[in-house]
Amino acid sequence: MIAPPVIILDRSQLAENIGAAARVMANFGLERLRLVAPLKGWPQERAWATASGADWILEGVQVFDTVTEAIADLNVVFATTARPRETRMPVRTPREAARVLFDEAARGLSVGLLFGGERTGLETPDVALCHGIVTIPIDPRHHSLNLAQAVSINAYEWRTTVEDAPPAAFRDADPPARAELVMGLFEHLERELDEAGFFFPPEKRPSMVRNLRVMLGRSQLSEQEVATLRGVVHALSKGRGQRLQKLLEKRRDTGGEPPVP
Repeated sequence: MIAPPVIILDRSQLAENIGAAARVMANFGLERLRLVAPLKGWPQERAWATASGADWILEGVQVFDTVTEAIADLNVVFATTARPRETRMPVRTPREAARVLFDEAARGLSVGLLFGGERTGLETPDVALCHGIVTIPIDPRHHSLNLAQAVSINAYEWRTTVEDAPPAAFRDADPPARAELVMGLFEHLERELDEAGFFFPPEKRPSMVRNLRVMLGRSQLSEQEVATLRGVVHALSKGRGQRLQKLLEKRRDTGGEPPVP
């Protein structure tokens, strides 16, 4: 089992941001949250209000006095910052960083992501303790990014290294119908379109039939969908017959000539 990164929040000012960070950590499968010298101490009741039920994250919070202590047991730590630093170290996007951290965690190493406080971010000495910088490619016209949003982006990128596919509930759709059922729909539809005079002029019928089959075939219809569409075609053709019958009865009642279908 690959252990997700530890999330470390340095000198967080707002309990709401700590709770929101815990919420997105839970969304994306991260569980270990560490706080370095939170401005208003810990615990803070308002953090639970914004965690939206991610209580186990907040209940497992570890608090440290310094970044050095918070990362002491970790092998690889990346600092997240939007500002250039004097230190010379690798700079990666959250996606690139997530892949590196995944590979290191797969080797059995303990990894983490360090986030600065809301007002001033990380100090250069704390960045220097890390093994690389993660920066989000945001629009240069507006660098400001909420702390919980930054955690969310990085947590999401980590999650895609673990589960890079839609949830099973979205993937488990009905399989495509058997070819014989789809062909039955094609032939049924084409018979009714012939009856309605849709294929005109006659020499264009082959290409029009081909186009219809390609359009429907792309949908990979399930058996239920094939049955539904055949019901639609049947209802439309039955309705056309009923309308013609009513016209015929009306003409007869008024002594006129029967309509031509």
